[in-house]
Amino acid sequence: MVKTLLLTTLIIAIGMLFFCVKLVFRKNGSFSSQHIHDSKAMKERGIHCVMDQDREMRRKSRFAVSERS
Repeated sequence: MVKTLLLTTLIIAIGMLFFCVKLVFRKNGSFSSQHIHDSKAMKERGIHCVMDQDREMRRKSRFAVSERS
């Protein structure tokens, strides 16, 4: 039981160390955004996040019901 706990703690510590190293050696010191609306490739394909799609549908008609297949 103690061995498992120590091994788990070691694995988590190594993971956190890798994250810290990535932050320190990056140009601006931060991670890039992982949101769909910030991705250039997704914008080119016309793919939006669910919140944006819902907002667009509600603008068209507040009472519209979407069709389900």
